[in-house]
Amino acid sequence: MPNANALVTAFKKAAKEEREASKPCDFIFGTVMSPAPLQIITEQQLPLGPNQLILTRNVTNYSTTMTISWSTNKKGGGSGEEAYESHAHGISGTKAVTINNGLVAGDKVVLLRQGGGQKFIVLDRVVSL
Repeated sequence: MPNANALVTAFKKAAKEEREASKPCDFIFGTVMSPAPLQIITEQQLPLGPNQLILTRNVTNYSTTMTISWSTNKKGGGSGEEAYESHAHGISGTKAVTINNGLVAGDKVVLLRQGGGQKFIVLDRVVSL
């Protein structure tokens, strides 16, 4: 006669796998432990390394261009000379800028667990957990 405990264990395993397969993704929260190499620990104390993490632009440094048109605040030197009188500078055009959004130790993040649980997408920072 087959072992009844082994049969029950097999049924439980199959049921668990079915539940996991029906969940295409999960939101998980974590904390950045180290930015280089990137290490994040989840609320469930699961450590995640660079090979398991996919970063969105929200959590990386990147360069882009932007079109701007503004003036600096008026300010004078007060010496009485014309070159130092109150004036403003116009700034306009398309400029290259760097957005410094890279993760730092202590950042709280929200992750999206890929179906199957092998990869995690770091979506963004969160204000509090």
